[in-house]
Amino acid sequence: MLKNNERLQIFLTNTLEPIEPQANFLLPAISAEVEAAQTVKDREILVITGNPPYAGHSKNPSERVVVETVRERRTKKGVIRLKQPKVLRRKIKTAIGALIEDYKVVDGRPLDEQNPKWLQDDYVKFIRFAQMKMNAVEEGIVGVITNHSWLDNPTFRGMRQSLVGTFDQIWILDLHGSTKPKELAPGGTQNENVFDIQKGVAIALLVKMPGASKSIRFSEIWGSRLQKYKAAADAEMRSIAWKEVRYFEPYYMFRPLDWTGWGSYKSGWSIADSLNPTGQKAQIFGLNVLGFQSHRDHFAIAFQRSEIEARARDMIDTALSDSELAEKYGLKDNRDWKIGDARKALRGNEHWQRRIIRCAYRPFDSPYCFFGPEFMDYPRRELLDHVSHRNNISLVVSRQIGTAHWRHAFIANEPANDCLISDESREANQVFPAWRFDRQGTRHENLTSEFRAFIDARYEHHYTPEEIVGYIYAVLYAPTYRTRYAEFLRIDFPRVPFPESADDFETLSGLGWALVQAHLLREPSRRKLADYQGKGDNTIESVTYAEQAISINKTQLFKPVPQDGWDFHIGGYQVLDKYLKSRKGRMLSLDEINHVSAIADSLAFTVAQMARIDEAYRAAFPDRG
Repeated sequence: MLKNNERLQIFLTNTLEPIEPQANFLLPAISAEVEAAQTVKDREILVITGNPPYAGHSKNPSERVVVETVRERRTKKGVIRLKQPKVLRRKIKTAIGALIEDYKVVDGRPLDEQNPKWLQDDYVKFIRFAQMKMNAVEEGIVGVITNHSWLDNPTFRGMRQSLVGTFDQIWILDLHGSTKPKELAPGGTQNENVFDIQKGVAIALLVKMPGASKSIRFSEIWGSRLQKYKAAADAEMRSIAWKEVRYFEPYYMFRPLDWTGWGSYKSGWSIADSLNPTGQKAQIFGLNVLGFQSHRDHFAIAFQRSEIEARARDMIDTALSDSELAEKYGLKDNRDWKIGDARKALRGNEHWQRRIIRCAYRPFDSPYCFFGPEFMDYPRRELLDHVSHRNNISLVVSRQIGTAHWRHAFIANEPANDCLISDESREANQVFPAWRFDRQGTRHENLTSEFRAFIDARYEHHYTPEEIVGYIYAVLYAPTYRTRYAEFLRIDFPRVPFPESADDFETLSGLGWALVQAHLLREPSRRKLADYQGKGDNTIESVTYAEQAISINKTQLFKPVPQDGWDFHIGGYQVLDKYLKSRKGRMLSLDEINHVSAIADSLAFTVAQMARIDEAYRAAFPDRG
């Protein structure tokens, strides 16, 4: 029972930032609330619970700008007073920003992730705050429900290692429910989210209890929202079927994984080493970059060059105001792109038409784009320098996948979009050019010196970057490799094994290079598939498949298309279905009609070539079948 003048001990406050109470003479009650809340936060706390917000663009910044007025300058002769004071601005870490830096360290070394921005999510900061409070007490417990990405994503491995250092027992109940990336529930069961959000969620109980046996335990619930509510409400800790998590380097997972075969897999060369800091990386390629992001594909990309040219001329046209242009094309300013700035830059570029090029947008789909910052947020400097207008090829691979099957490798000879392989956020693809170019235009192989030394010594031969790319491509398309290492391919960049025999290397290299050529449609193996039949205006009204025919409207179709060609996926896309449905409502040109036939031929070749590759792979690695 509350005593006289005693209030319920609930306070309105921002958990993540210590607040220096500021007197508010107009609203004294607010001043008192802030001061009282801070007093509570400064105490020792034994239990922390909550459902913190999930926001990649944090509402609680890790840095703030400090403005200082400098009136003096120190010299050898002493301190001199400035005639005109200088106003200086500098950034300093906020309290929570300084704490989060601990999560950027793993095994005592910098995390060295290219893009660690997800460590800035508000829910991560809340967990870090809770950890700080637990570090100040002898025992305590934290119970939170958050985005579940931190359980296995490599970016969070420093966070996971840090939490193990603080807490004695960690209990994770994964409620799943992710639609982006989409999770495939076991047995095709329902997988609804318990909240109206796209990211799956998990309940974490973090226990600090000296003397307790150290452990990480995991369980999960699949099903409908109602099923998950009921299961979570009825469950008791002792009634849940917990699994012990094998927690070890280099990933420090909080999710169970079948580590069978890890010993042989980890001995391969990583396409990109995401685990070691700069200067200690052991990887095949020296340079890689996330595919380009326009953040306005509807404007920056088009099926016809003339469409891009028309948009560029409207950008240049001074008769159109910024607001009129924005309304016409559905454009909005953001942090990285402003309509006014982009138009000014375009008007100052007399060679802007050179920026209109083909881009690798989706598998076998290379529309036109305006490749530059005038239209895109992130065209990527590495693609501008080493791929655009260059005679080059790039291996395109996702770092992680959230879907069931790994098939996330493709080849490109144009700048590649970050969603070339999949439009799932977790499956954005990285681009690995075979060659890089210096400022004089001289090309250099994009292989690390360590890998070059290894490959030359192993086979006593200097293979070209193309031969090496061909070999890697073959391995990545070998069904046995994909099946054998399915678990590991989901969590990081692929690791590639190299056989003892140069003959095996060359066999696989040749098979892979033939597949590269087929995927670039340079040397198509014509099989006369997907012949275009029927009369009409070539407009795609709907895309359906039956009896080896793809119908695009009531009277026109492509036939024959074998079932395995129609079903074939690259990454997250069913290739032929994706190509045609992306043009729904448009009239197919003659080039596009012929292109559908070429894709069908290439996919038929791919199916057959994968069988040949698998036979060669199993012969090269008989102990890894």
